[in-house]
Amino acid sequence: MTRLLAIVLALGATPLLAQTNIDLGGIRADPNAPVEVTADNLKVDQDTGSAVFSGNVKIGQGDLRLAAPEVRVTYAADSGDITRLQASGGVTFATATEAAEAETADYNLADGLLQLDGSVLLTQGKSALSSDSMTVNLNDGTAQMSGRVKTVFQQDGNN
Repeated sequence: MTRLLAIVLALGATPLLAQTNIDLGGIRADPNAPVEVTADNLKVDQDTGSAVFSGNVKIGQGDLRLAAPEVRVTYAADSGDITRLQASGGVTFATATEAAEAETADYNLADGLLQLDGSVLLTQGKSALSSDSMTVNLNDGTAQMSGRVKTVFQQDGNN
C-alpha cells in the first residue's frame, strides 16, 4: 500500500491518466528457470516450432503464474527452448504480491517483457489499477499501463 501511495504522490494524485509507470515491488523473472505447463489438450506443430495448449492451461516459471483457456508456445529452432508464450481467451497472471487480468497476454522470455492487452486489471493488496494495456518488464520489475488508466486506492484506515 505504501508503494502505491508513493506512486499516487509521484503522479500528482491524478486518478485518470493516459499512461503511467508502475513499480511492481521488485518482481523478477528468471528466464533460465524451468517452465511448467499443464493443460487438458496439446497440439504440436513441428514445422512451425510451436505448440498449442488448450483447456484449463496453467503455466509456472519461478514465482510467476499464468492461467488461460489457450496458450501458444513458440520454441527456438536451434535449441528447442521456449521463446514466447501467447495466451488468449481471458488471462490471469499472478505473483505472491500482485495479480493481473487481461483478454490476452504475450510473454517474450528472451527480452523479459509481458504484454497484457484488453481490459487489464492489476491488483496490489487492496488497491487496483485498470487500463487498456500493460507492459511488464520482468527484468527490472516495472510496468507501464496505457489507455484510459484508472486507479482505486484503498486506505487502511490508520491515517
